[in-house]
Amino acid sequence: MNSWFVYILKCTDGSLYTGITTDVERRLAEHQAGTASKYTAAYGADKIVYTEKATDRSGASKREAEIKQLTRKQKQSLLG
Repeated sequence: MNSWFVYILKCTDGSLYTGITTDVERRLAEHQAGTASKYTAAYGADKIVYTEKATDRSGASKREAEIKQLTRKQKQSLLG
């Protein structure tokens, strides 16, 4: 059984992208190659700045939705 993660990626333009995956390193490589999402293909993928382990895909999706509702300032405070 795979572990699921919620992640926040810093784009090369300074914006933040939130997603879920079972393999954070692979997903970062996909984002950097421009094949993971239209957003990161357009704005570039710099590095993963936050990860959070979830219990399952459903939990990861719910947490992703919660994080996407946060303001940029709230997301930055989550980053520490």
